[in-house]
Amino acid sequence: MSILRTANFVFHGALQDFRPDSERNLPVQLTFQPGQTCKHLVESLGAPHTEIAQVRVNGEVVDFSYQVRDGDQVEVYPPGPGQLWESDPARLRFVLDNHLGKLAVYLRMLGFDAVYRNDFDDQALAEICQEQGRILLTRDRRLLMRSQVQRGYWLRSKTPRLQVIEVARRYGLQAHIRPFDRCMGCNTPLQPVKKEDILHRLQPLTRLYFDDYSICPGCERIYWKGSHYQRMSGFIEELKANF
Repeated sequence: MSILRTANFVFHGALQDFRPDSERNLPVQLTFQPGQTCKHLVESLGAPHTEIAQVRVNGEVVDFSYQVRDGDQVEVYPPGPGQLWESDPARLRFVLDNHLGKLAVYLRMLGFDAVYRNDFDDQALAEICQEQGRILLTRDRRLLMRSQVQRGYWLRSKTPRLQVIEVARRYGLQAHIRPFDRCMGCNTPLQPVKKEDILHRLQPLTRLYFDDYSICPGCERIYWKGSHYQRMSGFIEELKANF
């Protein structure tokens, strides 16, 4: 029979969000079998590895593969103030779980590549993250604990408007916004289209008052700068004021 080990864990800053209210800001003493990795034990206490910027054991930085030993003092840190999770705008590509359709629309409205379908299961989401290098956005912390998910964020809010502000702050999206650059329905980049080529698809008043159009090559949805465009532009400015 193996002898159980004991270590102390301290979660700092925003990682307190994953601790029960009664245990916030308190060290956790954990008893475990030998041979357990830091990733496994930290996640057993509720914090997904995607939320963690650094782990220190007895004052020394370690990676998630470190096997925790008896008596270790483990401190787990989120990013520091102003520290972004992603500095390369080309890597700001998202996949969203089944409950985040409205957030996907908002991200596409801002010009970000946001894959979403309401029939993705957890395995499909994890595989998309691994194969396409996407950032997973979810309210399911267990999904973020899958080893295939290297980058991801657990949304604190249940409200889409607040969720997009959360994502923008975490990944520094404001500097990379390209409004109305993507189809809000299917995520495909839009292309300009000549009015005469789509004239047969336009309503009489639209045909009369508007000359500039874009089309989605994926689903063939047509976009123009009507009243809906003005409302969405106002909404984007409201969001940006909170980023």
